[in-house]
Amino acid sequence: MRRDRRPNTIATLVRRGPAVAVSLLAVAALTLTAGPAAAGGTPPGDTPPGAVSWRADLSTPTGDETNVSRSGGALRLRDRGLRPASSRSPRGQGAVLLPVRALDRAVDVITPDLDASLPGGSQVSVDVRGQDGLGRWTEWREARGDAPALLPRAVTRVQTRLTLVSADDGATPAVRALRLSAELDEAPMAAAAAEPYSARVYATREGLVGATTANGHVIVPDDHFVALPSRRGLSPKGSAQYSVRVCGPVRCETAPVWDVGPWNTRDDHWNPSSVRESFKDLPQGRPEAQAAYEDGYNGGKDGSGRRVLNPAGIDLADGTFHDVGLNDNGWVTVTYLWTGSGSSAASFPTWGTDVNIRQQPTSTSARVAGLAGPTTVRVQCQVHGGLVQADGHSNDAWSYLPDYGGYVSNIFIDVADSWLPGVPGC
Repeated sequence: MRRDRRPNTIATLVRRGPAVAVSLLAVAALTLTAGPAAAGGTPPGDTPPGAVSWRADLSTPTGDETNVSRSGGALRLRDRGLRPASSRSPRGQGAVLLPVRALDRAVDVITPDLDASLPGGSQVSVDVRGQDGLGRWTEWREARGDAPALLPRAVTRVQTRLTLVSADDGATPAVRALRLSAELDEAPMAAAAAEPYSARVYATREGLVGATTANGHVIVPDDHFVALPSRRGLSPKGSAQYSVRVCGPVRCETAPVWDVGPWNTRDDHWNPSSVRESFKDLPQGRPEAQAAYEDGYNGGKDGSGRRVLNPAGIDLADGTFHDVGLNDNGWVTVTYLWTGSGSSAASFPTWGTDVNIRQQPTSTSARVAGLAGPTTVRVQCQVHGGLVQADGHSNDAWSYLPDYGGYVSNIFIDVADSWLPGVPGC
């Protein structure tokens, strides 16, 4: 709703007296930070909110753990001989998926402080992901103390996954403690493509019935899942939060990503080169194994130094392999379903100062970020929510801002329409 059709300051409302008392309360809930300062001393009205930190509980079993034990006050590998099926690595591996952490502010940068013993050659990876106000999970991103994880969009819920890997000689790491801090980066993020990314990829049959996948699933006959060569798109056990659509010679099937491989474990070839975990000189959609096999990339070897014997960028479980019509290894079209935003984001100007962005589309919801003054925001979608009234005008429309991980009342979008033109519903 355009600025000249409503007041742009709380002072304007106050001067108009009792007739606008209800409107004053509604707008104050939106433009002033209500209640005491957030934990850590953040004063009311600061925008954006500062960092938040927490200590992960490593002592309590989470119900989603693979090949880990707790002894001597630390997480350790239970069986140093157990390894993910698809990668065929000689090194033992285990993982712990920690509970989701709900935050009181939007964040997109996460930094870990890990206390762990790492015998020569062993590893511990801290991967994080976030869930935004639309309920969508980001990809996993590895976070290190010297290289914080930058999530592709702002989120208000964070989950952490610890992956423990033994050394070549069997020595195993021990994780004693983990603390994380998170904040919102003010730099604008690149808009995600509206449609999920698709590519032509060489597929191999995983087989390996009775083996264990990277997320702890024990492979059964005629199983339906896939393996991709990066943990960034690995679904928790039993879930389909990261799934692909595989189209073969006969038909297509949608299957969850439950394993890591083939060949590599850090090759998210479906991502643009700029954010690819490794092999950043390869174009999007080209697996490292394919480049090594066809062009001699990396001396014809995978990331672990093994000679690449086929160009595979995806492994298919037996049931998926046969259902899409493959009788032998071959080329398929893969759509990485979590990579699309579902809609393109449109840009709009805003008005007002200290405008609150809420976790949900209502003025009583928690504040997760703010707009210090008039600016331009990207709107992904809009929804009808809590009614906001101001100076004789009312509006129940709210816009979701992916760069801030929350909703702003459309009253603060500086256009004539209450319902933004050309913006889809959430």
